[in-house]
Amino acid sequence: MITPSTPFAPFDDVLITPERLKQRVRELGAEITADYPGSNVLLIGVLKGSVFFMADLARAIDLQLEMDFMAVSSYGNATESSGVVRVLKDLDAPLAGRDVIIVEDIIDSGRTLAYLLELLQQRRPASIEICTLLSKPERAEVEIDVRYTGFEIPNKFVVGYGLDYSERYRNLEYICCMDETNLPAIEPARSRAQVEEGHPA
Repeated sequence: MITPSTPFAPFDDVLITPERLKQRVRELGAEITADYPGSNVLLIGVLKGSVFFMADLARAIDLQLEMDFMAVSSYGNATESSGVVRVLKDLDAPLAGRDVIIVEDIIDSGRTLAYLLELLQQRRPASIEICTLLSKPERAEVEIDVRYTGFEIPNKFVVGYGLDYSERYRNLEYICCMDETNLPAIEPARSRAQVEEGHPA
């Protein structure tokens, strides 16, 4: 475990280093390549958290593939899912007859993913599997068959490598834990000009 040095991310120890992330993504890409010989796989990223993972994963897969994205909302507050799922952006590509892999940043309770699976299975793909970067077994409320898992992690709130707190910290190159009893205040967004003029945060 190491302590983050990034000034804008004053959190607990790093849970997963950049080196471990890169290595595991390469391994997942190799697994998918071996499992789908000759297939034109369709990766479906669940926005916004999966973007960094999905981009790196796609580059690690040695196949012709396509990418599409869905946006759903299921978080009632900053850290805990409400269980109510809304589709904010649907897919552009048809799924009928396709080999589909849903790419998730993290599986928490599993309720959102269970909803997505049911929705997408109605569109008659040839196959549909799940690839998640992170999984929290302690939080699982729904049993879901996940074919590809990057890391199983403890029941802690994490940010970085696509995962956020109030839309911040997605761009950290590692994954680290946040103390849910002492979450940092989110300052209003400021432009460069405002910073130069000395506008308060």
